[in-house]
Amino acid sequence: MQWSPNTQRALFIHMPTSLSNCSQLQILSLSKNEFDGPIHSEIGRLSNLQKLALGTNHFTGIIPQEIGNLVNLVLLAMERNQITGSVPNSIFNTSSLQILSLSMNNLSGFLSWEIGNLTKMQHLQINENKLIGEIPKEISNLVELEELVLADSSFSGQLDTEIFNISGLRIIDLTDNNLSGSLPPNIGSILPNIEDLYLHNLVNLFGNIPHCISNCSKLTILELSNNKLTGLIPNSLGYLTHLQYLYLDENNLTSDSSLSFLASLTNCRNLTTLSLDLNPLNGMLPASIGNLSTSLRKFYAESCNTNRSVNESILKWNSKRNWRIAKFGTPFSETQQVAWIYT
Repeated sequence: MQWSPNTQRALFIHMPTSLSNCSQLQILSLSKNEFDGPIHSEIGRLSNLQKLALGTNHFTGIIPQEIGNLVNLVLLAMERNQITGSVPNSIFNTSSLQILSLSMNNLSGFLSWEIGNLTKMQHLQINENKLIGEIPKEISNLVELEELVLADSSFSGQLDTEIFNISGLRIIDLTDNNLSGSLPPNIGSILPNIEDLYLHNLVNLFGNIPHCISNCSKLTILELSNNKLTGLIPNSLGYLTHLQYLYLDENNLTSDSSLSFLASLTNCRNLTTLSLDLNPLNGMLPASIGNLSTSLRKFYAESCNTNRSVNESILKWNSKRNWRIAKFGTPFSETQQVAWIYT
């Protein structure tokens, strides 16, 4: 039978130490199998290795310090294992590294300031671990970084704005960490290429949404829910014409009595989800809401103190888009295509 990725059998073995004898090996990819046991220190003998992919297995134990001997390494992927211990400092001596994926393990301890040595890094994914302490400000040295994913860990301390000061960043995800701070007032100028910004459920993200966020013109996902943001929802959000998902729920954001920011969002023709739940908007849903994107499928505005009357033009608009409007106070049901709830 001819081999194909769909006919590959899972392997239920330890990684053989004899691999270290393959001295000319440049690529070692063992991802998506059933390897278990430790990652042996002998792997550090593969001095010509450029790509090491061990993700989605059952490896246990620590990342061996000898990984730092792989001076030509460009990609190191160990995500989705049961690896413990800390991120070894020796990794940060691998100056050629461009992709580091250690997400979804049981790594603990601090992330060293020496990570700033990886100046060629483009994709950094260390989410869903048990790392603690501050996010090193030296990450700002990674001038070629495009993706920074540190979500679902236990990082704490100040949200240092220096880590945002990398103009090439396209994705930032710091969701579910114990971070405090505010959005940089110049966010629009320091993140001109940002596409996905996830800052959900930080312990103390406060302050306003800067008006200049409109200069982040490539934004498609803006996730700021479950924080302590205050002030007016800026009308300048309407300049984000590529925006698809906007989550502002569970903050303390307000608007003027006409909820004019909703009118500005009519310019966002790709918007599919708009979530405003649990903000004290204290206004009346405007008729202009009927001009929101035809692609909009989910609009949440529960417990926002908005006016309960439903404008006739909204009902007509809804009927054209196969929406379903929930009764006042009816809990949202995931079985609905969309729920429009405001109480």
